[in-house]
Amino acid sequence: MRRLIALGAAILAVPLLFVVVLDRPKTDTGSELILDHLGYRWNMPAWMAPPPVPDDNPMSVAKVDLGRHLFYDARLSADQTVSCASCHEQELAFTDGRVLSRGVLNTPARKNAPSIANAGYNPALTWANPHTGTLEFQALFPLFGTEPVEMGMSGREQELFARLASDPYYTDAFKAAFPEREGQIDLFSITRALGAFQRSIISANSPYDQFKYGGDPDALSEAAKRGEQLFFDHRFECYHCYMGVMFNDNMQTARSPFAETAYHNTGLYNIGGTGAYPPHQGGLVEFTGRREDIGKLRTPSLRNMALTAPYMHDGSIGTLREVIEHYAAGGRTIIDGPYAGVGAAHPNKSGLLIRFEATDREIDDLIAFLESLTDESLLTNPDYADPWPNGHSATVNRVMPSDTKGLIQ
Repeated sequence: MRRLIALGAAILAVPLLFVVVLDRPKTDTGSELILDHLGYRWNMPAWMAPPPVPDDNPMSVAKVDLGRHLFYDARLSADQTVSCASCHEQELAFTDGRVLSRGVLNTPARKNAPSIANAGYNPALTWANPHTGTLEFQALFPLFGTEPVEMGMSGREQELFARLASDPYYTDAFKAAFPEREGQIDLFSITRALGAFQRSIISANSPYDQFKYGGDPDALSEAAKRGEQLFFDHRFECYHCYMGVMFNDNMQTARSPFAETAYHNTGLYNIGGTGAYPPHQGGLVEFTGRREDIGKLRTPSLRNMALTAPYMHDGSIGTLREVIEHYAAGGRTIIDGPYAGVGAAHPNKSGLLIRFEATDREIDDLIAFLESLTDESLLTNPDYADPWPNGHSATVNRVMPSDTKGLIQ
């Protein structure tokens, strides 16, 4: 009790200087425009706090617009076929629909692409790397990483800067976004523009939001309402890891006194009963080297998950029903093949992952609830859409998920 009282006092003591609501005009998505302390208007409902913003990268309209152009520009990759959007497509809630993402020269990634909607709220930005705490730092990994290669620009930084400088749009845009740097095109400005754009992508207009926060009792179907009751029931224990407004346990807002981070082993593998995971899929252990971290991965948000199949960090589960069945079994059993083993018996498996029984109707209701977390306005919001005209050199060779759907696995 003392700890709870102390925590409550600490929260109340945090100065709320981050957001000042001056007016709340409605947008065509039903959101409201919230003015922050530096004058940037967040397109989001008033009940939701904005994400935290780094001191060295304040938000601005010019910076977000520059970041949007960079996000969709395939000239950021070695062969000019891959942009950030190639793994994060708006119509798929900023995922790519593939088991594993693909980089330049069709190089396979090692992980399933997570959604970047609401990424600004994540203090841990990848499946397992605990060091990627900001969007600005994380942008360096796809651009210059070599294990695996994604955009393939390692050692080609000057070539990247020259490509961007040759486009008249960027000459003006970098000056508008970074007047204090006189429009210099470098890693500092590129990563901060990308970070600002991603931080602007807010998804909080699902039917569940309209029901829970908007006061619309008809926004949810009866099945989804039953599914909500099951989701927060002790029989299933879903809410312990998928909590709060983002339905995960990795969260920080502009008003948070501290960041919440968590990694869990969900019994996905237990190769040969040894506790092993497939190569490059071991999770947190790959960074800590500690055996007790095998299989531990960041909890993703459930928002928009009906659009983000396949599931799990390796894309190894195809449907929402199969995901629920995996948790109902307390872990996955693989009968044969190189990964055979009983995941439910993994020594690192989270104690929150318990077996449960569910009828077909209850599973249908849980799925209806999860589908109610889909924000359709996110998929068509022009603020997040591709800004480049058809035939522009930024996109003429770009490969998008929708171009290869059903072909790339």
